[in-house]
Amino acid sequence: MSEKKKEFIRTVKFVLFSTSAGIIQILSFALLNELMSWSYWPSYLISLTLSVLWNFTLNRRFTFQSASNVPIAMAQTAAFYAVFTPASTLLGNYLAEGLGWNEYLVTGLNMLANFVLEYLFQRFVVFRDSIDTNDIAKKKQTK
Repeated sequence: MSEKKKEFIRTVKFVLFSTSAGIIQILSFALLNELMSWSYWPSYLISLTLSVLWNFTLNRRFTFQSASNVPIAMAQTAAFYAVFTPASTLLGNYLAEGLGWNEYLVTGLNMLANFVLEYLFQRFVVFRDSIDTNDIAKKKQTK
């Protein structure tokens, strides 16, 4: 299979898994925001954390098919979120609580930014040297 086709398939997988993570994020956000009546930032932080754990696990295994060291890959991802999370939380809280923007619009904008930035970071930093190295990829290569 050509590299271009493999990269296209990898991107489609990332979109699909990120969509499932987005559903987890928006549902958990809605539960905390609507049912628990929590303010924006704790609802966002908890829902983002759930989404990140889901997305990292699926994309490492199936999208990037990486056999890289999980603690190192997770630490790199945590470093990304050490920057993204405070920035998106503070900006989101300012927009939702300070300027009165709709919480779901703000969350959606944060999710879109997260989707694009996370793909670039995982593809070109976290998994750049370990793509297609796990057991799934090896089975495909032997066929």
